Amino acid sequence: MERDKSSKPPKRAGPAKKRQRKSNIAKTALGAEPEKRVRNKAAPMRGEAQPRALKVNVKTSKDRELSSTLWLRRQLNDPYVRRAKAEGWRSRSAYKLLELDEKFGLLKPRARVVDLGSAPGGWLQVSVKATGKKGHVVGIDYLNMPAVPGAGILEMDFLDEGAPERLKQMLGGKADLVLSDMAAPTTGHKSTDLLRIVALAEAALDFAEDVLAPGGAFVCKVFAGGAEGELLNRLKQNFDFVKHAKPKASRSGSAEKYVVAMGFKGRG
Repeated sequence: MERDKSSKPPKRAGPAKKRQRKSNIAKTALGAEPEKRVRNKAAPMRGEAQPRALKVNVKTSKDRELSSTLWLRRQLNDPYVRRAKAEGWRSRSAYKLLELDEKFGLLKPRARVVDLGSAPGGWLQVSVKATGKKGHVVGIDYLNMPAVPGAGILEMDFLDEGAPERLKQMLGGKADLVLSDMAAPTTGHKSTDLLRIVALAEAALDFAEDVLAPGGAFVCKVFAGGAEGELLNRLKQNFDFVKHAKPKASRSGSAEKYVVAMGFKGRG
């Protein structure tokens, strides 16, 4: 008989393969499935968008004025306020002095520093840390504040007649740096407020010229156009270097600036 070409011969069965029983590794010895591990989300790479801090809304209370509510809202949403609290600084203004020091090299080890208008103490903290154990830091303010380790504090109005002499006694010698972050309470009357600001700056400069050692530096808060007129002329006459600066830590809507004068020529 002719063989049917369309039919294929059956395949020979090979040796039977041993089936290996796979153990269920997804179960523990007690038979329960363990918790699945979830990878932590990778931190964003440089250039990627960072998550923004949530904005804090403050409702106006029946017993709180609108101006107080706006101030509180600004404080709660200020990144420098949050950072100062996290890093142990008394106030956000500490970052202003840190920026000025980084730019101009004001604070040096073993230096003698006077801080005028020092409450709540942020600038005193920065000064103490920068000058070290052998530095000498004193401050004055009519506002009461907790002690700052490493600094001497005089609770007194700087404009009082005996204040400069008391500060000089505490300092015990010539100063290397005089800082003034003083600001007069505003009245809402532009001309009056400007006169008060200039008067404070001039009083601070009078004191600085009296206590600074040759080569010393002076930093003072000013507003609007900065140090002008007679004040600016005095600075240029008595210091080798005079420049205005606005630290990034200053609020964007604020008109404050700082005048930095270095290289005191001394009194002839």
